[in-house]
Amino acid sequence: MADRFAALGAPARVQLLRLLVRAGGDGLTVGELQKHSGLALSTQAHHLNALVRAGLVVQEKVGREVRSRVDYRAVQSLGTFLIERCCEGVGGCS
Repeated sequence: MADRFAALGAPARVQLLRLLVRAGGDGLTVGELQKHSGLALSTQAHHLNALVRAGLVVQEKVGREVRSRVDYRAVQSLGTFLIERCCEGVGGCS
């Protein structure tokens, strides 16, 4: 779980994750994501790889393109962890 939170420690990664969440289940190609993020492709690749390693983003090759999409269960587990584990025994936390 800590690796997932650590992956969100860079603003660029949060930006990429937000773009992918908004894209829905189909995700975005690397080019589409770059168009929206404005990040250099090498910078974007670095941050996407960190999100993939943390299990927050899944990538698959479709034809000649690579599509990235959010693993919604993994992202939801972050919120669940914060509410259930961190707020355990704390009144008014949920």
